[in-house]
Amino acid sequence: MPSRRPSTCFAALLLPVALAMFAFVLAPLEAAAAQPRTKVFLNDTAVPVSFNDGDSFRILAGTYNGAQARLAGFNTLESHGPVHQWGSWTAKEMYVLAKLAMYHGRRGVWHCTTDGKSDTYNRVLTYCPDLAESLIRAGLAHVMSIDDKPGNPELVEAQREAQRARRGMWAHGVPPFVLTSLHSVEEDTTGEGTYNRLVSSDDGHSVKWKHDDKYAECKKICHMVYEIDAAKVDEVTKALAADAKAEQLIRGVAEPDLRQAVEEFAKWRHVSRAIAKDNRLELERVLQGYADSGALGGQRGNPGACMIHVPFERRYGGGRAACLR
Repeated sequence: MPSRRPSTCFAALLLPVALAMFAFVLAPLEAAAAQPRTKVFLNDTAVPVSFNDGDSFRILAGTYNGAQARLAGFNTLESHGPVHQWGSWTAKEMYVLAKLAMYHGRRGVWHCTTDGKSDTYNRVLTYCPDLAESLIRAGLAHVMSIDDKPGNPELVEAQREAQRARRGMWAHGVPPFVLTSLHSVEEDTTGEGTYNRLVSSDDGHSVKWKHDDKYAECKKICHMVYEIDAAKVDEVTKALAADAKAEQLIRGVAEPDLRQAVEEFAKWRHVSRAIAKDNRLELERVLQGYADSGALGGQRGNPGACMIHVPFERRYGGGRAACLR
């Protein structure tokens, strides 16, 4: 009677298929296990997380299992490549600082809270005050709010202490603003205009640097800082107060606040928080006219914080931009 067992040849054919199926099932499990895990107490419950960089992590268990979390109140340097530069730092040195922030997060046990709300990238907004202070004191992160209000006072003081001690990112210069993101004009998908984000190195407030420029891949963009002439600032402040084009834009603004707005524009080419938000862009245009005429002094600035522009789709994987390799 013939044997009902599969032939050796048939078994040999089945083996690669079985191994392939096993590998297919095992691969996601191995990938999850390979993620470096850090313990975080999220809303008082211990959960494992995996840090992607210094200011975000993926939650690996619990109520928010699988969610990407954005840590609010501070920011770390971009870690997709050597894209930041200021002072005497090189971009590659600052890239190392970005990676150090990620490793700093992985090494601790942190206490965080969230109410489940998300940001525009659908990341769960999460507050980790002990991690924030630890990173900021080490100079591996900076205070950041997403509007023109100052950051948390305790974190601001921690940052100023780190700056005085020249720790981390502050070791080779403190620019007035950190350039945290770049967007070329074609990246505007809302029709509301394009902007780059500047974050004050003094108190963490954000400024939208609005523009209509198209940036080439790997182009270096710098926030320029200008020397000011106090006498010229005074002259432009007086002229602006009598300028019909600015009348409605500055109505109700006290003279000291108006002078502050002129001085800040002279230094940084954006308008002070002393001016109502809806009037800032138009007042910038008026003040740019004064600057172009030479009324504010020299028109050649010095680079503050700089950043390399790379479109999002060219930041990761085999198709990365040449400047990131």
